[in-house]
Amino acid sequence: MRVNGVPMRAIWRDGARVAFIDQTRLPHRIAVVHADSVTLMAQAIASMQVRGAPLIGAAAAFGVALGAQRDASDEGLRAAVDALAATRPTAVNLQWALRQMQTRLTPLPVAERAAAAWVAAQQIADDDVATNAAIGQHGLELIRGLQPRSSRLNLLTHCNAGWLATVDGGTALAPVYAALDAGLDIHVWVDETRPRNQGAALTAWELGQHGVPHTVIADNAGGHLMQAGRVDAVIVGADRIAANGDVANKIGTYLKALAAHDCGIPFWVAAPVSTLDPLIADGVAGIPIETRHADEVHWLSGVDTTGRKRRVRITPEGSAALNPAFDVTPARLVSAIITESGAVPANREGVVSAIVGKGQRARANRDL
Repeated sequence: MRVNGVPMRAIWRDGARVAFIDQTRLPHRIAVVHADSVTLMAQAIASMQVRGAPLIGAAAAFGVALGAQRDASDEGLRAAVDALAATRPTAVNLQWALRQMQTRLTPLPVAERAAAAWVAAQQIADDDVATNAAIGQHGLELIRGLQPRSSRLNLLTHCNAGWLATVDGGTALAPVYAALDAGLDIHVWVDETRPRNQGAALTAWELGQHGVPHTVIADNAGGHLMQAGRVDAVIVGADRIAANGDVANKIGTYLKALAAHDCGIPFWVAAPVSTLDPLIADGVAGIPIETRHADEVHWLSGVDTTGRKRRVRITPEGSAALNPAFDVTPARLVSAIITESGAVPANREGVVSAIVGKGQRARANRDL
């Protein structure tokens, strides 16, 4: 995607280091951070300098490569994997990428592991880009099938599931970018997404960088817009999807799904097959929900009229705050799950078909 007109990925290898956009500085400053150790990469994931399920997976893979660069022994690999696995509990892509790296590296002689780790991590990153392009095309087919309620198509999204949440291309926003490139007149309602405001800070920024018409709204405005006929579909990403089609995504997603269901509006979830977790039968009961620090609720960060960064408290001293980072949307509220294998129903059969389709495509590519 583009930053000031220049193509850029969210993460990349830079020699013996890993470079990535520091998302905690956006939208007011574009800063690139270089990590040269497992510790720094784990801190980046935990502090949400890198965030979004697919990007977390790629970052974890690069983190293993950094670890193998220093200590490629069995003990060294285990230490790197354990440190990275402890950073974020909800996004399944993290554990998926770590398993991929272990599977590739463990059978190799220790002397070959460091070089192989970089190759494997780069492959995970490149595969993510190709995956998101496929999601974009499958989602574009659904968008083309909408009957606009006005002269332009209006989509609503929550949190950030654009290219900043992936290596490049995005998940929920991949169909939006594909629609724009296809010449469709499209507009996006952007939920601010309290308490970390990923919609207002990140989604709005990247849509603006890419020239997509958009409007930031307060989280509680979505239902009103749906009732007023100003939303044609809701499209969000996911951090984990259970075997029955239940979807874990940023806190507040469930409420949007309820409103969409009540208003008869499609509610789509866009995610790579690596986000599907067939080991969790029931998402409402089984997906672990990360609880983050209460300070994210108590305090807001931004810039003042002079451009100086400020942090202000918005709650009374002494008030308690609870900060669950995700909620789970039951499969019955999800119109379709858009994967690189195609759009599938949010049920066990759909989840299985997406996983099987991914495997069939991978085998076909190997046979070419």
